[in-house]
Parts: sequence; structure tokens; C-alpha cells
Amino acid sequence: MRVDLFDFELPTDRIALRPARPRDSARLLKVEGAEISDHGVMDLPALLRPGDVLLFNDTKVIPAQLEGRRGEARVGATLHKREGPRSWWSFVRNARRLHVGDRVEFGSGVSASATERGEDGAFLLQFHGDEPVELLLARAGRMPLPPYIASKRPADEADREDYQTMFAREEGAVAAPTAALHFTPRLLAALEERGVGSEMLTLHVGAGTFLPVKADTIAEHRMHAEWGRIDAATAERLNRAKAAGGRLIAVGTTSLRLAESAADEDGQIRAFEGDTAIFIAPGYRFKAVDGLVTNFHLPRSTLFMLVSALMGLDVMKAAYAHAVAEGYRFYSYGDASLLLPRWAS
Repeated sequence: MRVDLFDFELPTDRIALRPARPRDSARLLKVEGAEISDHGVMDLPALLRPGDVLLFNDTKVIPAQLEGRRGEARVGATLHKREGPRSWWSFVRNARRLHVGDRVEFGSGVSASATERGEDGAFLLQFHGDEPVELLLARAGRMPLPPYIASKRPADEADREDYQTMFAREEGAVAAPTAALHFTPRLLAALEERGVGSEMLTLHVGAGTFLPVKADTIAEHRMHAEWGRIDAATAERLNRAKAAGGRLIAVGTTSLRLAESAADEDGQIRAFEGDTAIFIAPGYRFKAVDGLVTNFHLPRSTLFMLVSALMGLDVMKAAYAHAVAEGYRFYSYGDASLLLPRWAS
């Protein structure tokens, strides 16, 4: 399929620069089959069934954006995938000024050397010293806001909390699993009272999620790998819930991609630990997940391709046209949608 099929008109003022306050006051667009209806996030318990299970991603965003110098040249780095205890693959701004073997000073006593360059132009940075890299980033790094927000305003102290979900505990993401930003203790309590379960998975989201699709066709696009884990006990509980008639509803495209990566052809979820570069686009056959809570995505993005695979491209274009017309707020700090394909309703 051609990438331009996934284009649509999105006014720039629809991209949210700050989250809703309180978090669970955001709007929620329900798309069930081809039926579209308007709700609020706090309506979610009533929109799900007892026995359904929500899949959350407990990854924690690290301050993965760094500004530094190689000699007189300014260099920016956004870490996107950990390669070792002190090594991270990084997208580099002003990359033409950086070469393998160069040392970059990021300030606050933090420095790294470029040890390798990948085919995609990313550099492998090896951080110096003995302190854990997490401590170095806490000193010198900034929260890696998506480029469509960062181009409008700088990251600030509020983002350190706003761009972190209530489930965040496993450090390693450089982008938030933003659908879960809407969840609060009172919303979880209401879901539990409704009989909706929850399970935790871990997928360390990489900055590759923000990269534009530059290819002309879907088949030509290559996803960056991300590390994820589902333990055996969690996989067993998910399989039991599904066997009992419950639906597995992923909270965020990250949870969905991990669950699908861990599922076999019969739909059984297996224990999983390692990298996944799964690319879900129309034509994909879903094996494990029955629905999705997700924010609104940008035109021509792999994430809009994913929701189109789940619901159908025509349905999602109609839903997004409705969302734009009704003033829904888009992307990481924006409103939410509940997507229930016809075959899982």
C-alpha cells in the first residue's frame, strides 16, 4: 500500500501542547465497528465488559535528550535504544560534525564517545565513567518531548511528571506510552469495580516511534527495534482471561505491539523477552489483542497505519475527520480513543 493513503488534514492547533488536568478529564472517542460516539475517559468502565483485561506498559521515560559539544561544534543526541550497560544508540542532530572516535561533552561531568555509526545514520554512544548512565542522564538530560511539541516550546519541570504514566517503574523508554497518561487511581478503582482486570507488560519505547515514514510504500519502511518483556505468569493469566471470554484491550500501541509479538499463530501469548520490530499495517492478522485504547496519531505515521489495520482505513479516516471537526486534541498530550473492531465486539 502507498503511504500517501494514510494522509489526512490535521490543523496544527489540534496538537496538544499540555495534557488535560486532571488526567482523566480528557475526552474519549469510541469507535466500535463503524459506529462513532463521543465520551469522556471516565466513561471507560461503562464502555468495557466485566472480564475484559487492560494491558498496560510499565516502562519509565528517562531524560534521554542531551545537548553537548564536540570541540566547537554543537551536537544534540536523543537516545533511542540501549545496547549495553553504558552504550546507547542515538539519533544525532548536526551529525555531519560527528565521527566515530569523537568525544562529546554534555556538561555536568557527562561525556560519551561515538564508537559506531549505523546504516540509518544513528551513532552508538559509549558513556564515560563509573556512574550508572541513569544518574548521568538525570544530571544532564531533558525529557524527550515529541518533535511536534518540542518545536513549539521547550521541555520544562512540569513535563517530568506530565510525560510519565502512573504505572512507570521500569526505566528505559525515551517516549511515553501516552494512552496510559489518562489513567488515575480513581479511574482504576472504577474499572476494578466494573470487573475489568489489568496486567503489566514492559516495552521500552524508542524515539523511532516519532520518525516520519519517508518511503513511498509500507513495504519499504523499516521499524526500529525496541526491547520488551512479558513474563510467563502474566502470559498465562492473559490466556486464561481470553479463554474465559474476556477481551484483551491494549492501552497504547506499545502494549499492543508487544502482545502481538509474543503471540503464536493460535493466539496464545507466550513468555517473551527481547527485541521486536513488528510493523502492523493493513493486512495484518491480529492474534492476541481484541481492542485498543490509544491517543490520536499523526498523518502518514506508523501508528495511524496500526489503528487502520485494526479498524479499517476508511473507518479510521471517518473517525479522525469527526475528531478534527469536534475539536479533539491530538497526539501525546491529547485525547483518547477506544477502538473495538467488529470481530471483537
